Amino acid sequence: MLVRLTLFATAACGGLFLSAATPSAAQRGVTGVVAGDTANDPVQTLVNRLDLERYKSTIKGLAQFGDRRQGTKRNRDAVDWIEAQLKRDGCQNVERITYQYNPSPPTGQRGGGRGRGAVTSPNGRGYAGNGPGGSRIWSDMRERGANNDSLAQPDSAIRAIDMEPSTPGERQEAICLKVGTKYPNEMYVIGGHMDGIGWGQAVNDDASGSAIVMELAHIFSMPDVQTERSIRFALWNNEETGLNGARAYVEQRGPMQGKEIPAGSGKYPEPKWLAMIQHDMMLVDHGPPTPDGKLAPDQRPEADINIEFASTSKFADDAMKLAFFWRATNEKYATYYPAAVGPHMSNTDSDPFKDLVPALSLRENERGSQIGGNWDPTHHQPTDVLTTFTDKDYTLGLTSAQTTLGAIGRLVGATVRK
Repeated sequence: MLVRLTLFATAACGGLFLSAATPSAAQRGVTGVVAGDTANDPVQTLVNRLDLERYKSTIKGLAQFGDRRQGTKRNRDAVDWIEAQLKRDGCQNVERITYQYNPSPPTGQRGGGRGRGAVTSPNGRGYAGNGPGGSRIWSDMRERGANNDSLAQPDSAIRAIDMEPSTPGERQEAICLKVGTKYPNEMYVIGGHMDGIGWGQAVNDDASGSAIVMELAHIFSMPDVQTERSIRFALWNNEETGLNGARAYVEQRGPMQGKEIPAGSGKYPEPKWLAMIQHDMMLVDHGPPTPDGKLAPDQRPEADINIEFASTSKFADDAMKLAFFWRATNEKYATYYPAAVGPHMSNTDSDPFKDLVPALSLRENERGSQIGGNWDPTHHQPTDVLTTFTDKDYTLGLTSAQTTLGAIGRLVGATVRK
């Protein structure tokens, strides 16, 4: 017998639940098929529109701006390029979030500005210890700190692009909105961060996640696609300095949620948040590094994508159920790699949302136990460049795009006009 689970958002608290019962009209439910097939599935039609070469091209477009470090001209140029691409693809209501970033003077500490707990020594030997998000690292490897040495980048052209240092001041990030036809006052937030560090091209961290957001915006913005609920597409800035762009969005737009502006217009500049899904580092699941600390040449046979929620968040239970819904849609729609669920979401732009709505993070590996154990030696390194990655790597990223498109398509009631 086929099992059908219903995922719906309650009007009272915005929480997400899995239920075997059919929701009432007041609960405004959206049904997702967990097992079995449906005839003429419009979401499958949309998933089929994802294209590996286009995904790679979007990543390459972001990589032209080097590491896109915040507070530089290359970062501002990348924001301009992202905005132009969103407008070209017809994404509605393209806007910018503007905020100030004025950090304290540097103290001489290295790294990307985010706490890493016990994960400090480059490929250091030691006992299994605690990693980000409350995880435990079961290896003697440790995540390396961000590279700050320009001469570590052997490509002189990339080194020249990345040369300008960051300066304090105004920052911007691009967002756009797909407006729902039935419930324009409710939305899901899909995010990836466009800035990077490390004197590379920030291909994996995080052009790979940003390209997923942009490709989904492209598909949902096609003229024949409608959704009952709205979708926010956000390309965060300043993730590497402490999630500042996502935090600015929460602070500025949170109070606007669900408000009709102007009254009686039927327009909702910031629909009510139902959930937030982040995409960050999508290309590398080669397993632990080789004994010399280098990246193994190919994806491991057991490669998968990792869907994480924060077990310590206020919405932990709802986020866990949402994570398993994402895994179920991976089984239905993904054609290349499976998905796994974990409870230690950490160190990415979903964090500012996790106590406000159910929030997930999709990655190539578990952020704490695996990336914290140096499973991606390109992380914040000069090797995070286009020439490092193969089609197998890009296909892992495309699997995450298939998974999120399938899940969001179900949740927003996507249809394709014939």
